[in-house]
Amino acid sequence: MSSPTGPASGLPVRMPRPRQSGRHRRPEPVAAPEGAPALVLAVPGTPSAAVRGLAEEVVSIARSELPGLEAAIGFLDGDGVEYPLLSAVLGRAAELRVERYELARAAGREVAEPQGPAAVVVPLLAGPDRTLTDRIRQAVADSGAAAELTDVLGPHPLLAEALHVRLSEAGLARADRARLFTVATAADGIVLATVGGEEAVQAAGITGMLLAARLAVPVMAAALDQEGSVAAVAQQLRGSGSLQLALAPYLIGPELGEGLLEEAMKAADCPVAQALGAYPAVGKLVLSQYTTALGIAPQPQGTPVR
Repeated sequence: MSSPTGPASGLPVRMPRPRQSGRHRRPEPVAAPEGAPALVLAVPGTPSAAVRGLAEEVVSIARSELPGLEAAIGFLDGDGVEYPLLSAVLGRAAELRVERYELARAAGREVAEPQGPAAVVVPLLAGPDRTLTDRIRQAVADSGAAAELTDVLGPHPLLAEALHVRLSEAGLARADRARLFTVATAADGIVLATVGGEEAVQAAGITGMLLAARLAVPVMAAALDQEGSVAAVAQQLRGSGSLQLALAPYLIGPELGEGLLEEAMKAADCPVAQALGAYPAVGKLVLSQYTTALGIAPQPQGTPVR
């Protein structure tokens, strides 16, 4: 039992940890500024429970990195009930900001009138897809809300890291090249599969170069939504000496059309890794786009796979 003066004899007393000093001290955590716009994750593709779960996990990662972050999920092809439409989510974000301002004034607080965007919209896309980003832009306009639309998540070293991890999880790459773990099924050539046409292939190629440096094998990008693209790239890799190929989806997941990946596997005649999904780097890059738009934090840096 505890006494009025403290814990009973024999019980440990929890003392606050002193703040570490010097050049190696941990930086103080950054928190979302008061009144900051909401982060709205724009999710493409056909909504489902699995897609919603993925999006919620990405948002959870972003919230864990920035305490106080207000975030919501809007579906490009939502049903307006179970899966809220992006335009409706943005409209509600604008209404909430006005309501909070009016409540604060009614409570006698001196608060500045809301200015700037009510939301920052981050597309859940690894690379450019003109069709999808045009639709997201139209949804922002249709909402009537003041909102800022960021760029897609890649190219970025963190996505190369995520691709490396997904390949290693499938047994198609060494988890750590420095330790030279032997993987009998490790690929000696990677087809980096994306959607969005030639623009997406060029952007994926930049991340592909970073992945090639990590794996020390050739990596070439191909478009899943362009007929013959995957087969041509696979043939080119085999022609240059790569005999054991692997298909790495440069995709989060929801934007992947039904059947495209299965067709690509047959065209390339090789095993495939999982899509990037809710890998922690995806959540960090979503937050990075948000904080960069607000100018409150630097972009995250890539980290080696251990």
